[in-house]
Amino acid sequence: MTVPLAGVPLADHAPVYAALDRAGFTDLWSSEVAGTDAFTPLALAAAWQPRLRLGTAVTPVFTRGPGLLAMSAAALAEAAPGRFALGIGASSPVLVRDWNATPFAEPYRRTRDMLRFLRAALHGETIDHAYDTFTVRRFTLERPPAVPPPVLLAALRPGMLRLAAAEADGVILNWLSADDVPTALAELGQRRPGFQVAARIFVCPTEDAAHARALGRRLITGYLTVPAYAAFHRWLGRDRLLGPMWEAWAAGDRRAASAAVPDEVVDALVLHGSPEACVAQVRRYADHGVDVPVLALLPTPELAAGGPAALAALISRLGPTDGCGHEPH
Repeated sequence: MTVPLAGVPLADHAPVYAALDRAGFTDLWSSEVAGTDAFTPLALAAAWQPRLRLGTAVTPVFTRGPGLLAMSAAALAEAAPGRFALGIGASSPVLVRDWNATPFAEPYRRTRDMLRFLRAALHGETIDHAYDTFTVRRFTLERPPAVPPPVLLAALRPGMLRLAAAEADGVILNWLSADDVPTALAELGQRRPGFQVAARIFVCPTEDAAHARALGRRLITGYLTVPAYAAFHRWLGRDRLLGPMWEAWAAGDRRAASAAVPDEVVDALVLHGSPEACVAQVRRYADHGVDVPVLALLPTPELAAGGPAALAALISRLGPTDGCGHEPH
């Protein structure tokens, strides 16, 4: 499950984490956009739920310096030994440049350089190296983790997917349908033993299809007009389906852009229906090769009306039930 959950204060997440554990969820994965940072919700989970695995999806490679990112990851790996995975990614110009006052330059090379730096630093090596996009002089972690965390790379198109396969411990996918997964995985080629494929999957567990599609359209319009995601979906073959949205967005008509997103795209990218129907759709991702399906829970009318009791009941219904090994995370 993606954490923290919307509408629940961080201080009140202890019972949420406990409910997820009881329901059979195995992992908690954070994100980092403009809400919480990636590490604080996981640090709380490390103390409150010692069985759950933890991961970041993702920590941007531009918004922290190399040493600080290594220290943050090492601290969480020390707090949750053997239970933490560090997911990193380029992020986007809006988050990096507009919100964090940092140039968004050469994202592929910056991501590659940070990946190489982190893999060495988290194993306790002293780094004294001029990378293509930054230079680090004689940095050594004072507290290298006894169990260095695997480093996963967020990737969309072939170049970053191949980098993940060649140098990372796994890949993190985002904003794709279950049927898109084989296209992305084909670019990975031969993978090393233990390589993990994680995917964030947006889930709106309600049978109010109008609500789910309206929310889905807003999200798709906000995300898939970002150049990297637009290029990703062109690569996936959605030029015809999403072309009218991109045209309206480029013309400055945000309302028309949202209205132009077809139902079939919304239904493929934002899962909705009863909780049980959503779980069945999530399992299709596992069937297509995703090792760690990470649910991102979206707001529903039922959750808004029912409060904490409705959330607890929903978590129970979304939990794995059949022991097949393809569990939602």
